[in-house]
Amino acid sequence: MSRDLLRVSPWFPGMIEVSGVNKTFYLGDSAVHALDNINLRIEQGDYLSVMGPSGSGKSTLLNMLGLLDRPDDGSYCLNGVDTMSLNENERARLRREQIGFVFQSYHLIPRLTARENIELPLMLAGVAAKQRHAEVAVILEKLDIARRAHHLPNQLSGGERQRVAIGRSIVMKPSILLADEPTGNLDTRSGTEVTRILEDLNREGITLLVVTHDNNMGDRARRHVRMLDGAISSDHMHQQQGEADAAG
Repeated sequence: MSRDLLRVSPWFPGMIEVSGVNKTFYLGDSAVHALDNINLRIEQGDYLSVMGPSGSGKSTLLNMLGLLDRPDDGSYCLNGVDTMSLNENERARLRREQIGFVFQSYHLIPRLTARENIELPLMLAGVAAKQRHAEVAVILEKLDIARRAHHLPNQLSGGERQRVAIGRSIVMKPSILLADEPTGNLDTRSGTEVTRILEDLNREGITLLVVTHDNNMGDRARRHVRMLDGAISSDHMHQQQGEADAAG
């Protein structure tokens, strides 16, 4: 099968459907309803922001969508697959093949170079070295970090580290990209560049969900989801910033 860069996988249509999902954590004798009857449908190519105060359930929702955690009940279909019926190995495979993650703290491996960090998911998937090197070279050029390919994370700026993290997140050509505060550790200039890269990926077909406290970044999305006390308090479409600029 061809692995054309950033092509959405033909395996599934690229859509999320969550219905009646709940998640409760217990702190001593106290129950914390982290997710409360969540109903959410995300179509292929959507660009949405998830916002809300600390403790509103944003990160729990992202972890559940990313198959890092299981809900207590309800249903979650990812690209046509009922994830509730999968065992841990099946969940890991689906996560590896369909979901990319971008985190505020980058989560790069310190002893690996930028190239090696991006290449790691391909190596773990058993992709041949020649193919790995070719695909990583394309990503390095695309994200404008080819000249930093052989540098370790501690030799890179914050913006460069996040671009490496984005490269790692897309190297398996996911249909969905989950970004948790992707500009939270960056200065304004680097944050703007990272936002542009993520939005370019969305325009190329990747479904983009951004969890953020940054109103400016959240407002850029076409769809705004707000959470409060574990529940979705609002969910509406919004004219994307780039579209608004063009219209003006």
